[in-house]
Amino acid sequence: MSGRLLRPAPGSIAPAPGRRPERVMADTMPEPAASPLAFPCAFPIKIMGLRQDDFAQAIVAVVRRHAPEFDPGTVEMRASSGGKYLSLTCTIQATSREQLDGLYRDLSSHPMVTMVL
Repeated sequence: MSGRLLRPAPGSIAPAPGRRPERVMADTMPEPAASPLAFPCAFPIKIMGLRQDDFAQAIVAVVRRHAPEFDPGTVEMRASSGGKYLSLTCTIQATSREQLDGLYRDLSSHPMVTMVL
């Protein structure tokens, strides 16, 4: 290897002289925002997908894994104007941000779900 200095690629983040790279990353990471929600709280989640026979039952099963006290009788259903899609609104008693994150993750990755709001 020659005596040349290696330089970072243009636009990359390089540590300031005398600083370790992980310190630079820590300085640029934003602080997590405080949740505007006060737990526990009623939290509506809208789930949309193609209109299929078992769509509502499959979604209720996912919701109940994260919120066992959820009452399936409270699900609000609405079909799209063309009848191709179905939206469900499930209002759960949310107990933590972690609970909501896990629920959104599971619903979003479900094969029958097109969108989660």
